[in-house]
Amino acid sequence: MKYTQDHEWLRVEGDLVVVGITEHAATQLGDVVFVELPEVETMVASGDEVVVIESVKAASDILAPVEGEIVAVNAKLADNPGLVNEDPTGDAWFFKMKVDDLAVLDEFMDEDEYNEMIA
Repeated sequence: MKYTQDHEWLRVEGDLVVVGITEHAATQLGDVVFVELPEVETMVASGDEVVVIESVKAASDILAPVEGEIVAVNAKLADNPGLVNEDPTGDAWFFKMKVDDLAVLDEFMDEDEYNEMIA
């Protein structure tokens, strides 16, 4: 996995990048009560607001970490937004995207670098 400064994780699955938030981010948010996901086939640029998360503490935006096309969203989150708190780095992924070049992920942190950042 790779990690962003904004506490997102990125995992490569074949030629797709799966995006979610880290356990640290989920803990900081508190109990998640609503998740608004993007439309499939949406083209996004790095830094675009893609997902809205509402928790008992605050509302937050999840930004596209890289440029690409949203090719799948996690429909489970619409019915069970609390999954973000239960399994943030597993079943609670937000979206999958197709990117032109997976090498762009090399610029993100690995797990050790991320853990050092949040320490």
